Amino acid sequence: MATAVRVSEQLINEAKRFSRVDHRSVAGQIEHWARMGKCVEENPDLPYSLIKEILIGLEEIEQGEKTEYVFG
Repeated sequence: MATAVRVSEQLINEAKRFSRVDHRSVAGQIEHWARMGKCVEENPDLPYSLIKEILIGLEEIEQGEKTEYVFG
């Protein structure tokens, strides 16, 4: 469910710039930043690059590109 949220014009302008590079919509870019920020806050000891790789791996599993490793 989409909800309207007020954000600064500066954030919108930055999101426009980054969204072009990453081929996302402006809303998609802001959602990406929010998701990454949430992950970073929940995992302060992990570097950004590792969090990003974990999220990529989870997406690959969801898309059926990889299978989850089962221990034992």
